[in-house]
Amino acid sequence: MISLIVADDHPLFRSALTSALMAKINNLVIAESGDLDSTLDLLHSDTEFDLLLLDLNMPGSGDLYGLIRIRKDFPEVPVAVISGSEDSEVVARVIEAGALGFIPKTSEPATYVAAIDAILAGEIWLPDALRQQLEQLPKPDLNMQHKVAELTPQQFKVLCYLHEGLLNKQIAYELDISEATVKAHITAIFRKLEINNRTQAVLIASDLKLQLSQR
Repeated sequence: MISLIVADDHPLFRSALTSALMAKINNLVIAESGDLDSTLDLLHSDTEFDLLLLDLNMPGSGDLYGLIRIRKDFPEVPVAVISGSEDSEVVARVIEAGALGFIPKTSEPATYVAAIDAILAGEIWLPDALRQQLEQLPKPDLNMQHKVAELTPQQFKVLCYLHEGLLNKQIAYELDISEATVKAHITAIFRKLEINNRTQAVLIASDLKLQLSQR
C-alpha cells in the first residue's frame, strides 16, 4: 500500500488529482490538506506517509517556508512540489531546499505516476526540459529561508502579524498573550534572523511571501 498527502489549497485540483491517481495506482491511500497547518497536522498523526505532494504557495506556506519547515520537522517524509509555475530558478530553489521532485500541475496523470514511482525509488524527478535548464544555473542561496524555518510556530505568527502592520498590542490580542510575551518573541525573531528592527523583519516576510494559514 502507498500512502500519499495531496496538499493544495484548491479543492477542485485536489479532488481531480486524487481521482486520477486512485485510478492509476493500486492500493493507494490519499489524504488531503489545504494549508500548511493542516498538512503539519496530518504529518503529526499516527499515519506513516510515503510521499507528500506539496503546493508551493498554499496558505501558510509562503515561498519556500512550508517546504523547508516540513523537511526540517519530518526529514523522513519525501516531498515533491506541485506547482503551476515552471520557472527554472524556482525549481532550482525547490530542489536545493530538499524536495525530491518538481511536478508541473499541468502534467498528465501518467506523468504524476512516473514521478511518484521514481521518487519512491529514491530518485529525484524533474521534467527533462527543466533538468537541462537546472544544470546551467548556480546553486541558490536559501540562507534566510532556513533561518525563518528555525522560528517556533508562535514566532512565525508574530512575524506574519508584523508583516501585516499590527502593533504589539494587536498581536497580543490576536494570539491571546501579553505584550511582554510579544516583545520577547520579536527579540527572538531579530536574533534568529540576524536583523535589528521591525522594518527589516517586514521586508523579509514580504520577500518570502509569508502569510498565516486561514482555516
